[in-house]
Amino acid sequence: MQHRWKHSLTLALLATLSATPHLRAAEMQLPPLKTQPTPQAVLDEHMDALNKCDWNRIVAQYPDDAQIHLLNGTIVTGRKAIGDLFAGFCKDPKDGGLNGLNFTVVQSMPIGGTFATHWIASAPFLTEPYKGSDAYITKDGLMQAMVTTFDGAALKMKK
Repeated sequence: MQHRWKHSLTLALLATLSATPHLRAAEMQLPPLKTQPTPQAVLDEHMDALNKCDWNRIVAQYPDDAQIHLLNGTIVTGRKAIGDLFAGFCKDPKDGGLNGLNFTVVQSMPIGGTFATHWIASAPFLTEPYKGSDAYITKDGLMQAMVTTFDGAALKMKK
């Protein structure tokens, strides 16, 4: 039963992150780029915008050639595709999204304009916190790339 539930959740999250968001994001105009004064400010803006599911602020950080590296070698490239990804993420949980998920930085090590960041995600719809790590690569005040360990299928959702 739990395997079937995890499989269903995985399929729902993949659908949310790959198909459904195209409709919503296609209707949304990409916001203008907004640079930050330091690499740390880029990371801080990303975390705050993500925690608030502020789609405009999230996407305003990513230049046209930005990339997000997901599990299993999936690479999301470009502002439009990244906008689609976050449009799905920022949906309400009842609609297959993860709005309300709150990422707390546990430890972050800066290496030039890159951060190796360990975080914990929690939400009222989770039975327990979820731990992960990301590499955030900043350039010229923007989020140039991200490599993430985030696995939506590993979230333990309340029933």
